[in-house]
Amino acid sequence: MKKLRFLILILFVVSCTSNQKKQTNQLNIKQAVEAKKGMVATAHPLASKVGTQILEQGGNAFDAAVGVQFALAVVYPRAGNIAGGGFAVYRKANGESGTLDFREKAPLAATYDMYLDEDQNVIPKLSSFGVLSTGVPGSVDGMIELHKKLGSLPFEELIQPAIDLAENGFVLTENEAKKLNDYQKDFLKANDSSTYFFNGGKWQTGEKIILPELAQTLKLIQDQGREGFYEGKTAKSMLAEVNANNGIITQADFDAYQSVWRKPVEGKYKEYNVISMPPPSSGGIALLQLLKGSEAYDLAAFGHNSAKSIHIMTELERRVYADRATYLGDSDFFDVPMDMLLDDDYLENRFSDIQMDKKTDSKDIKSGEVEIIESIETTHFSIVDKDQNAIGITTTLNGNFGSKVFVEKAGFFLNNEMDDFSAKPGVPNQFGLVGAEANAIAPEKRMLSSMTPTILEKDGKLFMVVGSPGGATIITAVYQTILNVVEFDMNMQEAVNATKTHSQWMPDIILYEKNGLDSLVLNQLQGMGHKMESRSAIGKMDAVLVLPDGTLQGGADSRGDDTAVGVN
Repeated sequence: MKKLRFLILILFVVSCTSNQKKQTNQLNIKQAVEAKKGMVATAHPLASKVGTQILEQGGNAFDAAVGVQFALAVVYPRAGNIAGGGFAVYRKANGESGTLDFREKAPLAATYDMYLDEDQNVIPKLSSFGVLSTGVPGSVDGMIELHKKLGSLPFEELIQPAIDLAENGFVLTENEAKKLNDYQKDFLKANDSSTYFFNGGKWQTGEKIILPELAQTLKLIQDQGREGFYEGKTAKSMLAEVNANNGIITQADFDAYQSVWRKPVEGKYKEYNVISMPPPSSGGIALLQLLKGSEAYDLAAFGHNSAKSIHIMTELERRVYADRATYLGDSDFFDVPMDMLLDDDYLENRFSDIQMDKKTDSKDIKSGEVEIIESIETTHFSIVDKDQNAIGITTTLNGNFGSKVFVEKAGFFLNNEMDDFSAKPGVPNQFGLVGAEANAIAPEKRMLSSMTPTILEKDGKLFMVVGSPGGATIITAVYQTILNVVEFDMNMQEAVNATKTHSQWMPDIILYEKNGLDSLVLNQLQGMGHKMESRSAIGKMDAVLVLPDGTLQGGADSRGDDTAVGVN
């Protein structure tokens, strides 16, 4: 009997250890990087190296951001871009903060029902594949405006590393070789001729890629600034590609495009001040709603990735994403009720029907039907310099390689951001997100986004810079990473690598990372009525934490090639 009891005890310990390993299966892959004089965390080691080199040459965080953005356009073509767009949230060393909206816009010829057939049904993939899915690019204008306002080194020096990478070549990582191979059929289908990136799916790890056409495009931007992209040879190359495939973007669209400086969305979570992106990003409002809702619960006592904490986060997320679908859009075109959505009384009432032991049916929160949540590729980077100037930028082509249309004579992919509009209000886009009239298509309107670049302050000082790619999952990944640090006492790398969950109102499920939750937690959540579905990965964070002594701690996601590099 004693032997039997001992055997049972051993099995129990092994089982608990196994479950703990599953729940923290990625925490030990990377160690936090620490430095005193700067930190750059990006999706690619070469881009991180470019950023730190600029800091070492005396540039500030904003200079490094410009260099990183252009470097990612070369070495990370699935999401890094010059023909996409994004959002930047910054905080200067003196405490001044702001945001830059360089989100793409709908072309002047865009119409409310441009993706509907004669029966007013959405035409599959028309808004997500090919040139008709492309919005007017904002990244180049955004970087030029960012440099004008906040940069210190000459712009020509900041873009040179990207030119060197394109001209001299860079080596493919295993992840990037696989991603290029995965999209070979799409490249062939979307282009009249085979693109440079099409080779029948034979890309190998360690293979060198040289992009001479992209190098020339970057040189035009270096020499001519904005005009080097939106006018002349590059613009003509883009328009030739668009016109050859029944697109609607014209030179007038390029001439009219302007980035916009916007006032951040700000709010409190306990002793932390949260600075994030306003509309047309839904990220800042949704993040603050989630954090404010979390204050009513002792998540730290519930425990990280416990059934209780996941249940509460899910219930909050369902209500916040329902609000996103109803109220959010481009505030230049639609009166977004930001004050109402962040009002304490509104949120208290919104979350008042959450039960501790039972899930809420999503249809009882808001009517609607969504059957899909697809993966999405964006990229985020976080940078802090020696003076603690800080910036977080989330930038994207939308889907992997955007529209899949490659501008061969200029060396880059076009975005497919038009899919982020409501092609038909109430019908989900490629990422399972539903929008209402607030996000309907209109000429020169910016499409709603989930991108959530965010900066936290504590006691009036810089505390954290955080953000993620992931489409619909961006908001929840950022939310959980913040909680991992401030509630669950993780360092920056642990918080980034910790397995995550996601729910978004519709579909009425909880996504969780494969092997990320133990069987007991899964059973408890199912017992509350939750439907669980595994995914290979949720989020891909790149973040920087400021420790009490001023040391910078970088966290770069082990789910990809993400790399944090410090300056000492």
